[in-house]
Amino acid sequence: MAFKKLLASLGAGGASVETVLTEVNVVPGGVVQGEVRIQGGSVNQDIEGLSVGLQAKVEVESGDEEYKQNIEFTKVQLGGAFELQAGAVHAVPFGLEIPWETPVTMIDGQALRGMNIGVTTELAIARAIDSGDLDPINVHPLPAQKAILDAFIQLGFRFKNADMERGHIRNTRQKLPFYQEIEFFPPSQYRGLNQVELSFVADEHAMDVILEMDKKPGLFSEGSDTFRSFQVGLHDFHGTDWAAYLNQWLSEVGSKRNWF
Repeated sequence: MAFKKLLASLGAGGASVETVLTEVNVVPGGVVQGEVRIQGGSVNQDIEGLSVGLQAKVEVESGDEEYKQNIEFTKVQLGGAFELQAGAVHAVPFGLEIPWETPVTMIDGQALRGMNIGVTTELAIARAIDSGDLDPINVHPLPAQKAILDAFIQLGFRFKNADMERGHIRNTRQKLPFYQEIEFFPPSQYRGLNQVELSFVADEHAMDVILEMDKKPGLFSEGSDTFRSFQVGLHDFHGTDWAAYLNQWLSEVGSKRNWF
């Protein structure tokens, strides 16, 4: 998985940069490894800086408007300044840590629609900065996240969509400036529900699981949303029947509000 882009800002005879990822499949808390290869052009050039980072395409709501924004949510400088000789190849290996909160982009080997996360490479040269294209990565769920996702599937929920939204979920351990929502269509037994939105906010010890339950509008009532959240340890989740737990929880909320 590589991209190669001529640094247009340098004109004819300029350098080119290529980033090669060793493995595109990662998990939150893991590391994506690779190598940046800079190919010298027809003249010597001063490289002022080289960095790699992670970038996500996030939805932003501003008033009545909604638009997409690229957010770089981690960045690592690779070495200092140096002179790139004409025609020479300068290779820089790197390891980029994946933040624990990084949204998942894959479930059971299938890509989630709406997810766009990858590695960016930035080369500063001759007082110009040129960024390479996004080199996509596949972020798979942690075992604790997979247990929750599998429970929804076991209960009959069907995947609808996923997105990343700029903002913060209150009363969680969130540090990134955005969060992920995974949306499901409910099965028929939850007849009062229109959809359920699931968010994970993890760190190295545990994760907050946030559910937003969207009620179907009735003949004489409008729809409404209800937030619920709970905490799951990343290493002690095995002893819980999560399908039963979620079913009981959803049923309790629905019965209290006369949804079901």
